[in-house]
Amino acid sequence: MAVKIRLARKGRKKLAYYHIVVADSRSPRDGRYIEKIGIYNPLTNPATIELDFDKALGWLQNGAVPSDTCRAILSYKGVLIKKHLLEGVKKGAFDDAEATKRFEEWMKQNEAKVEAKKSGLEKSKDDELGKKLAAETKINEARAARLARKQAELAAKAEAANKPEAPAEVAAPEAVEPVVEAPVVEAPVAEAPEAPVAEAPASEAAPEEKPQE
Repeated sequence: MAVKIRLARKGRKKLAYYHIVVADSRSPRDGRYIEKIGIYNPLTNPATIELDFDKALGWLQNGAVPSDTCRAILSYKGVLIKKHLLEGVKKGAFDDAEATKRFEEWMKQNEAKVEAKKSGLEKSKDDELGKKLAAETKINEARAARLARKQAELAAKAEAANKPEAPAEVAAPEAVEPVVEAPVVEAPVAEAPEAPVAEAPASEAAPEEKPQE
C-alpha cells in the first residue's frame, strides 16, 4: 500500500483551508485518511501552517511520499532537512551533536527569513495604509474647500438680498439747446394790375344853364 502525505480540502468556496493528512494513495482527495498531522491555511499572508513535526518526520522515515505542496510545506518547517541530517548520522558522516547543531543553525536562518518577510509585509501594509490615508486626506481637503466656497457664495447672496435698495437716482435734465427760429421770409405778393378805366368819349358840351331872371 502506497502512503502519501497530502492535503484534504476543507472550508467553503473561495475560503478554503486544508488539512495535512497521511492517506492511502488510492483514496479520493477528500476521502478517508490514516492520520491528520497538520493544517495549512493559504488565505493568510504569510500562510498559516500548523504541523506535528515528529509525526511528519516519522511518516517520512517510514516511506510516506509527500505531494508537491506538502513537500514545500515540510521543507519550510524543516522536516526534510532534519530527515537528511538523521540519514547522515546513520551513515556515520557526523554524530548527533553535529546534526543537532546544524539543524539549529538552519532553523535560526529560516526564522530570520520568516521574520524579515513578516516585517516587509507589515511595512508594505503600513505604506499602503499611509498612501490611502494621504489620498483620503486630500479628498477631504478638496471637499472642505468646495464646501467653504459654497457657503461663502450663499452668504454673499443672503447679504445682497438683505441689503436695502438704494433710491433710484434722478437723472439730471438734459441741457436744452436754444432753438433758433429761422426768419420767416414773406413771399412777395404780386399785385394784380389795375384795370384800365375806360374814359367816356368826349360828347358835346352840355349847354350852360342860363340864369333865371
